[in-house]
Amino acid sequence: MPKVEPSIGAPPRAIAAVVIGRNEGERLIRCLRSLQGKVQPLIYVDSGSCDGSAAAARALGAQVVDLDLARPFTAARARNAGLAALGEGPDFVQFVDGDCEVDPDWIATAAAFLQARSGTAVVCGRRRERFPGASVYNRLCDAEWNTPLGGTAACGGDALMRVAAVRAAGGYCGSLIAGEEPELCLRLRRDGWQIWRIDAEMTLHDAQMQHFGQWWRRSRRAGHAFAEGAALHGAGPERHWVAETRRALFWGAVLPAGILIAGLLHPLLLLAALVYPAQFLRLARRMGAEQALFAILGKFAEAAGALEFYWLRWRGKARGILEYK
Repeated sequence: MPKVEPSIGAPPRAIAAVVIGRNEGERLIRCLRSLQGKVQPLIYVDSGSCDGSAAAARALGAQVVDLDLARPFTAARARNAGLAALGEGPDFVQFVDGDCEVDPDWIATAAAFLQARSGTAVVCGRRRERFPGASVYNRLCDAEWNTPLGGTAACGGDALMRVAAVRAAGGYCGSLIAGEEPELCLRLRRDGWQIWRIDAEMTLHDAQMQHFGQWWRRSRRAGHAFAEGAALHGAGPERHWVAETRRALFWGAVLPAGILIAGLLHPLLLLAALVYPAQFLRLARRMGAEQALFAILGKFAEAAGALEFYWLRWRGKARGILEYK
């Protein structure tokens, strides 16, 4: 797919940006500076930071929205608050996480793409990790961001969106603690809109994952998102995240429990656990040893997150935000 040139089409009336964050420190300052002069308004939504993020954002000229502390924080709720603060002026809005720096050419390139394609509601580009060599977990993130080019089912937290389309779809589902972007994209596609990933640099993300526990919490959050997404839309024709939930539960809960139970009946039946090394070898041929290993380990964390969702739902409760840094 050819790169998109920023000269296509007439400029929209306005391009805004909504940045969300919580205690991002210097990462937030870098993010806001990367957007200065490219968007108007520049809105920062703060989720209870205690590091002076809100004051720093105001000093950089951003309009700051402080989320109500009385309600549970979610990224989806923060994005909705930023969307509500836009008013009626902008045609397009760049959503971006506060730990990301936006590429200098991205806003113009993405806006030109949306302007030239009236049936597209969302466009995203290449998100990269700022320090992929700092840890294996950062490298895994960088590989995760490298999604296929072209029409796609969903975007991540960074994307340029058509304001009218997002508002008509009802915005983000504010109760979701993760997976809110694919859920919104699902509703947009049901409304007839397209989602595109183009060949353009978009953002530098700073995961700062140095420890296994951080990666585990992030993977657990993904499993929670899979199960909740499947509960919301799994019965629809898209079968939203049904397969992802089933894989997590099978490899991370059902299969190991079955092997342990079988081993109690006869020790030789524990040899069924060799299915995991076999799965590793199969995946390693396709994605490399490092990614294959963590893909298998991740199923245990994802299963824990999915089971937590089902347990809380049975009790009539909901989980609060799950942070990994």
